[in-house]
Amino acid sequence: MSAAVLSAGALLLSACGQGGPGSDGGAISDDKLVLAVLNDQSGVYKDLSGPNSVKAVEMAIADFEEKHGDDAVTSEIEVVSADHQNEPDVANTKAQELYDRELADVILDVPTSSAALAVANQAKTKQKLFINVGAATTELTGEQCNKYTFHWAYDTYMLANGTGAAVTKEGGKNWQIIYPDYAFGQDMENSFTAAVEAAGGTVGGTIPTPFPNDNFATFLTKAAAKNPDVIGTMQAGGDLVNLVKQFNEAGLADKGIELAVGLMFITDIHSLGVEQFAGTSFTDAWYWNMDEESRAWADRFLEETGTRPSFAHAANYSAATQYLEAVQRAGTDDADAVVGELEGLEVDDVFLRNGEIRAEDHRVIHDAYLARVKSPEDVTEDWDYEEIVTTIPAEEAFRPVEESGCSM
Repeated sequence: MSAAVLSAGALLLSACGQGGPGSDGGAISDDKLVLAVLNDQSGVYKDLSGPNSVKAVEMAIADFEEKHGDDAVTSEIEVVSADHQNEPDVANTKAQELYDRELADVILDVPTSSAALAVANQAKTKQKLFINVGAATTELTGEQCNKYTFHWAYDTYMLANGTGAAVTKEGGKNWQIIYPDYAFGQDMENSFTAAVEAAGGTVGGTIPTPFPNDNFATFLTKAAAKNPDVIGTMQAGGDLVNLVKQFNEAGLADKGIELAVGLMFITDIHSLGVEQFAGTSFTDAWYWNMDEESRAWADRFLEETGTRPSFAHAANYSAATQYLEAVQRAGTDDADAVVGELEGLEVDDVFLRNGEIRAEDHRVIHDAYLARVKSPEDVTEDWDYEEIVTTIPAEEAFRPVEESGCSM
């Protein structure tokens, strides 16, 4: 892979000792574990995940080595990364290269749902693990589920079940939805429509937009012409920042139209400014300042990166940690053995609260949070932009397993 795609040189992290149970090379293939991070390193999703998710995985490895020392299952753990450019064809090719050439035992992250579905197919074909963090499509744990793919952080059902239902119950009955026209946006449009209607509202129109995109004026004008109570935007990352800026420039809030954000990361708020999002409700998977444990890890992350973590960064740390611990318990990196260690596991870590890795569909359920962006005058320190309004219990936040349509 070119230096532009693969991070220059794999980071080799050596354990404290050489005498772990896998040190003879018999239990660990190629005498090392290789964790690959495949994501957007240069585009609209770079800030919310990107290079800093690689750093989060490195932090997980360092903590694993410190915890297990000489008893670690292997003395060599390597991290590689690649840029999928938010293109499913590129993601498909890079996944093959990571599994075959870089000898990756697991691929992590993969924002952009169309890209994640391509990687899931490669994981199934290669019989290697894929732990999705960055993509939201429920298809990963639905009809396109497979034994080697796990869905870790969030999905469109979780987002809609929180924000869509809450905004509708608070009086936003008549919706227009603007969504990016690819797998994630299509899934979000379906999930939000179902959630709004179940809460007693109506979706009067849905408007697809190109992805990525920097000009939403025409689409906002079209939606506003229908006089909705709410315009629901399903964009994310840089696209969301552009849309919100243009929503505010058009003065739509002054016309009595509320903006509901389907998916938002702390990096989006930081990029555009808290005043642009003030009062906006959204569903979050994790927040860096929600309790002492989260803040302590976020302080470490800040020292490593110079920035506060998004939920994607924390989730990649969690996914890497639980993968490594599963390998440790299994005593091998054999994919089937590791899958067996993960299935049905109950987890509480820095990201997963009341977490459970469902064996039936590999959906990781955990507590989620209805959040609201603070007003500028309520922000007391940099990056502290959110107020957690309520906790959505794990068993309520995600789609019931009997509705998933997954058949392993």
